[in-house]
Amino acid sequence: MIPRYSRPQMTSIWEPESRFRIWFEIEAHACDAQAILGVIPKKAAREIWKRGKWEIDRIDEIERETKHDVIAFLTNLSEHVGPAARFVHQGMTSSDVLDTTFSVQLVRASDLLVEGIDRVLAALEKRAKEHKFTPTIGRSHGIHAEPVTFGLKLAGFHAEFQRNRARLLSARSEIATCAISGAVGTFANIDPFVEQYVSKKLGLQPEPVSTQVIPRDRHAMYFATLGVVAASIERFAIEVRHLQRTELREAEEFFSPGQKGSSAMPHKRNPVLSENLTGLSRIVRAAVVPALENVALWHERDISHSAVERVFGPDATIALDFALHRMAGLIEKWTIYPEMMKANLDRLGGLVHSQRVLLALTQAGVAREDAYRIVQSNAMEIWKSGGDFAARLKTDPVVRKKLSAKQIDELFDMGYHTKHVDTIFRRVFRTKPKAARRR
Repeated sequence: MIPRYSRPQMTSIWEPESRFRIWFEIEAHACDAQAILGVIPKKAAREIWKRGKWEIDRIDEIERETKHDVIAFLTNLSEHVGPAARFVHQGMTSSDVLDTTFSVQLVRASDLLVEGIDRVLAALEKRAKEHKFTPTIGRSHGIHAEPVTFGLKLAGFHAEFQRNRARLLSARSEIATCAISGAVGTFANIDPFVEQYVSKKLGLQPEPVSTQVIPRDRHAMYFATLGVVAASIERFAIEVRHLQRTELREAEEFFSPGQKGSSAMPHKRNPVLSENLTGLSRIVRAAVVPALENVALWHERDISHSAVERVFGPDATIALDFALHRMAGLIEKWTIYPEMMKANLDRLGGLVHSQRVLLALTQAGVAREDAYRIVQSNAMEIWKSGGDFAARLKTDPVVRKKLSAKQIDELFDMGYHTKHVDTIFRRVFRTKPKAARRR
């Protein structure tokens, strides 16, 4: 992922130095376990920890000849360790190192992603409570439907990201497995104790059946979860972009001093952050189908999954991490215009209360089909010519026969639509999410 859309906290997980550090720790922990079993001398295990060093340039140089990254690393490591290096990688295969490392990286990435979601949740909660009773229009098909509150809109996103947080913690748990079972996963040349020992040291769980690689259904589930989180980010971004349209202007991204919206049109204030979130979400979701296709490997293993994961492992997690913090920052500084929400809410002259009139007529004894026809005919006249819906209803003899002027006015009370806001807020904000488990 390019630096423009990267945070150093996440990119550091995927840098070569971090990857080789994990490789070394896997090999060194495995040597400790082998020493406990008496397979290698304890002195050799200590020497490996003490002398273990590597150089990225040297590993790359060796790999150009060997065409094998793990062998290149082990060769460079042996140049520093000396004679004790013959005990490194005893009974192991490359996938033991590569797959376990990938698990460690994804677990660490998950912890940062959970932190990002927590920041989003905190921002959504603060703004939702700030605008708990700010009236605005609810829209279906992009058309005015009935009144809601802006706080309810944000509470809905908060509930969605609570679910995303739970999904991500589940995906983190599923991906946190270790495989050190040797060629084709039979433990023929390495004791299962080594896998158990290394798993504990790295904060992972042993993979029940590794077949030489960790089964890719785990990874498919992980990246599918990232895709769902990205979809939720885009859903929020679309809302931001719609509300900022000139025709609405109900809310807009913070426009900082000195910011420019267009190279040609000085008046422009564009929703660039939310548009960027839409694009970043597409990047994350692009990993989902390849991850699903990686599940079907040949027999006990092949490496058709390898290139996919080397690209999408970093790119998807880095992009999602950046997107979460960009989303949180957008919400924290989001500029809200309650007066424009009120103006838009009133734009149709009260038509948004039509359902209340319909229900009142049915309660007054009018057949539903007749009541619908009466209300719709009056509403369509307001739709075409403008005016005040309540005033027009008061001039309709059929309506006035069933409803008094006072009763009609009462049907246009905004409080009717907000009477259960507290109930919904209690459902959304009644509990705090559990903390992520840090390894």
